[in-house]
Amino acid sequence: MSSEIIPLLQMGIVLIMMIMVALIALYIYLMRPKNPKPQKVHEEMIKTDEEVEKKAEQNYGKFTTNLTRESIFDFMEFDEIVDNMIVRKNGTQYVMVLQCNGVNYDLMSEQEKISVEEGFVQFLNTLRFPIQLYIQSRTLNLRDIIEEYKGRVDNLTIEIDRLDAKIAQAKMQGNRALREKLEFERKRKINILEYGISITDYVEKLSSNKNVLQQRTYVVVSYYSAEIGGGLDRFSKEEIYNMCFSELYTRCQNIASALATSQITSSILDSEELAELLYIAYNRDEAELLQLSKALDSQYDALYSTGKDVLKKKQEKLDQEISLAAIDMATDSILKADKRKQIEELEIQINKEEKIKQKANELLDRYKDQLDSRVYKFAKEEIENSGKEKEKQVQQAKAKATPKLEEAKKPSQHTTTGQPATKTVVRKKVVKKRKLED
Repeated sequence: MSSEIIPLLQMGIVLIMMIMVALIALYIYLMRPKNPKPQKVHEEMIKTDEEVEKKAEQNYGKFTTNLTRESIFDFMEFDEIVDNMIVRKNGTQYVMVLQCNGVNYDLMSEQEKISVEEGFVQFLNTLRFPIQLYIQSRTLNLRDIIEEYKGRVDNLTIEIDRLDAKIAQAKMQGNRALREKLEFERKRKINILEYGISITDYVEKLSSNKNVLQQRTYVVVSYYSAEIGGGLDRFSKEEIYNMCFSELYTRCQNIASALATSQITSSILDSEELAELLYIAYNRDEAELLQLSKALDSQYDALYSTGKDVLKKKQEKLDQEISLAAIDMATDSILKADKRKQIEELEIQINKEEKIKQKANELLDRYKDQLDSRVYKFAKEEIENSGKEKEKQVQQAKAKATPKLEEAKKPSQHTTTGQPATKTVVRKKVVKKRKLED
């Protein structure tokens, strides 16, 4: 049996070896590349890859697809800016921003630092709603300040030329006192001019440095329409908008008053300032060259250039008339009050004289038996005549001031047309005032 098994085992081993060789050959055949690329095709593929990389580098940071209004609004994440608020998420979120002016903490005394810290802790304890702090760094643009300084310098040179003409005229007239006064004024103006020129040069050098930055701190306050409560369907869109605005404004006022305890002043940004804030946030590089304030002043957002609004002109004219009328009224009131004060002082003096006369009469009556009858009579007459001059002065002052005091009580009266009774008088005073100014 053993001799028959050995050949079978040898045949089995040989079959196994053949199967393993076949499997190895099949594996090698399957793993080798089916379609090997030629050298030229490989070089062309490398060139196309390099071109794609170059195009990608050229288009880096640029939009490669067509931009739509919806895609831009999705990128900016807000709907509109209206009535000092940023509207977001289809009118479900409203945002108001407070700009804070910091304090120089390092220059304060220890007591002042403690009071500031305690005020800030009190501000944090009074918060009942979430807020966000946003710090924006802007390149300091000193162009407007430089233009203002140059305008003042030009005005000073004009004033100095006028003083030179007046000094020459005073020399011709031989008025030494006036000439010395004008020369002193000219020296003072020249010193101011030199100081203004140096300040202008210094600011121009600062503006040439691109690294001059300015940090501004903002407090962002949000309010969601869902905070109003359930049943928003009961209210219209205008009512929801008004409620959100009033709640946001109240929150901002509370924050401003709480920050004031830390000596930090703050103000609510208006719509134009909010637009500038977002414009700089989205366009940091272009904001240095294309300023939003310059664009609005040039009326780039208008369809056509217009002059000043008629209503605004009327308001300015009315404000000017009111200011002139207020000056006249204040001057008249001061004069009348001064006269009333003088009358009261004279009345007090008369009352004092009356009391003195009464006391003197009592003394004369007490010592009447010890005095001669004629002396007593003459003494009585002298006492009676002692205060008559002051009584005459009081009566004259009252007679002069009474008509003016009666006119001062009339401004509350109105005519049948609803206009003040003193309107014509005020107009005459305004016209007179303008003539004097001209």
